[in-house]
Amino acid sequence: MSDVSLWTALADPHRRAIVALLLERPRPVGEIVQACGLSQPSTSKHLKVLREAGLVRVRQDAQRRVYALDPGPIAELDAWLDPYRGLWNRSLDALGRRLDETADDSHSPPPPKD
Repeated sequence: MSDVSLWTALADPHRRAIVALLLERPRPVGEIVQACGLSQPSTSKHLKVLREAGLVRVRQDAQRRVYALDPGPIAELDAWLDPYRGLWNRSLDALGRRLDETADDSHSPPPPKD
């Protein structure tokens, strides 16, 4: 993954919220403004960054601009993250084993006192 603009676009929490909204379905700008609680100009700036990073597409529907996710960059990001999943899974498996051991120890009777 070499596209810095993708990382920059996703670094902002407002833009991640917009991406999450668009994951559900394409939306006109007015809906995005309402759902995010941002001003129209601020939302438009965030959408421009997402569009320039290739994360969203826009189409004109009469007087409305409707935004939708472009799955290409997300797939590229997913492919880049794939090697790290093994590391996370191993760590989570080890944590799960440790928690199981701790749970087993808490249900064991206490050792006898001398």
